Amino acid sequence: MTHYLLRRLLGLLITLLVASLVVYLSVFLSPGSPEQVLFGSRPPSPEVQEQVRQYLGLDDNVVVRYLHWLGNVLTGDLGTSLITQQPVAQRIAGPALVTFSLVLYAGLLIVVFGVGSGLLAALRPGSTDAAVTAVTSVATALPAFVAAGLLISVFSVQLGWFPSYGLGQGTGGRLQSLTLPAVALAIIASGLVARVTRASARQELASEHVQTARMRGIGGARLVRSHVLRNAAPPVVTVLGLQVAGLVAGAVVVEQAFGLGGLGELLISSVQQKDFPVVQAIALVVVAAFALLNLAADLVVMLLDPRARAAAA
Repeated sequence: MTHYLLRRLLGLLITLLVASLVVYLSVFLSPGSPEQVLFGSRPPSPEVQEQVRQYLGLDDNVVVRYLHWLGNVLTGDLGTSLITQQPVAQRIAGPALVTFSLVLYAGLLIVVFGVGSGLLAALRPGSTDAAVTAVTSVATALPAFVAAGLLISVFSVQLGWFPSYGLGQGTGGRLQSLTLPAVALAIIASGLVARVTRASARQELASEHVQTARMRGIGGARLVRSHVLRNAAPPVVTVLGLQVAGLVAGAVVVEQAFGLGGLGELLISSVQQKDFPVVQAIALVVVAAFALLNLAADLVVMLLDPRARAAAA
């Protein structure tokens, strides 16, 4: 287990290193340059431009610039925004809190409705199974931006239950504002998780150890908890990890639709304004969050499945 964890951590560090290089080079190769952002439509004299380039280190080799940027990142210095002149860490702190709150909320909905409906379909074959299967089929075919539009139309415009735009004040207001975005973000993933949960639980229900447990008089919640859920959990947790990790990137569209002011909205505006340090920082945070969530899912699978621990030993 320890060796496996060390290997995964090493792999995580390599992934982040490669991702940081790709992010930096992508921004470096994009049209425009940082000093053009600062100068705007009225560039100063060539002497002033040269002084600014030297101050920003733009005359250095791209490899030297990348290593300098990476060294600053490792010390917690993400640079300074070219637009607001704020430290990038402060610039993205508020939007990051919004995005990760949205992802956490959507992740909880996926666990409750995805795992719950999949388990219900597996335990209740017949009309209940058919109804859950039909609903999950529709859910997996509903893109987040379409779901966002439908939810705004029904629950905000017609019923007036939830706000349609912006982030409310206080815990209650923020929770209410994040509800519809979280539902829109969780719909597709909930359908996929429900399918995997149904298939895995039905396979366990038909297994010999579950039949033996039933013959011994074990049934009801105890049978489901001790003999079905535990053995059906590994593939479900793996899919959950992938889906929840994907929410970090998928939140861009939903944040734009609801005007939440998260990382996705900040990323789009920073790309349009060519605020390179902010773009680099957000991309790196998203990659790191994706990798960490996948690692967490794999570790949970290791804890639940002795076979996975034996294979990793």
